[in-house]
Amino acid sequence: MLESLFTRGATPLVPVLLCMGAAILLGVLSSLLYMKKNPCTPSFAMTLALLPLISAGVILAVNGNLGTGIAVAGAFSLVRFRSVQGSAREILAVFLSVVMGMCLGVGYLGLAALLFVLYAVMSLLLGAVHFGQTSVMYRELRICVPESLDYDGMFDDLLDANTKEWHLERVRTIEMGSVYQLSFHVTLPENFKSRPLLDEIRTRNGNLPVALGRITTMNEM
Repeated sequence: MLESLFTRGATPLVPVLLCMGAAILLGVLSSLLYMKKNPCTPSFAMTLALLPLISAGVILAVNGNLGTGIAVAGAFSLVRFRSVQGSAREILAVFLSVVMGMCLGVGYLGLAALLFVLYAVMSLLLGAVHFGQTSVMYRELRICVPESLDYDGMFDDLLDANTKEWHLERVRTIEMGSVYQLSFHVTLPENFKSRPLLDEIRTRNGNLPVALGRITTMNEM
């Protein structure tokens, strides 16, 4: 099944399945460990879980071939630095396509098919169990502040009174630098009502936009 059409050095099926099974197991465990200490998006969590599987496919296809290894490194550099930045899951899908194309190019039709099937099954399984999704009470709060106001400590008392935990994640400028956007990650209490908090924030930031929603990545903003 995993024998190349162009060479006769067949790779035994059982060791390949064991390697890929171990890659899936260790990938999921490493992703769970990361999520326990660092909040992240479902896209990034799923990427951490499945990337070892893709990497294992690369190594199996290269199999000591220096020329193929150099070609893979060049292809990955092209995908990473010459394409529009996407989410972690989008980049993983592009990597998968590159690896499958490489496997097919060197004649490993069975390996390409096996890699695709395992990726599809794991993607559907992790999606079905909502792998990597944070608690509904963990949210991102974005507050716009005019550049004329000093935002340091401006909303600390409101966040202390209305959230269980919060921290300032990033600050960036928008509207040609005339507005600062503060992004907080907050843990909300049970039975939280957003209207009072948003109204109090609007009285302090000059009624500029305020958004409370799920955690987003930079490319989604």
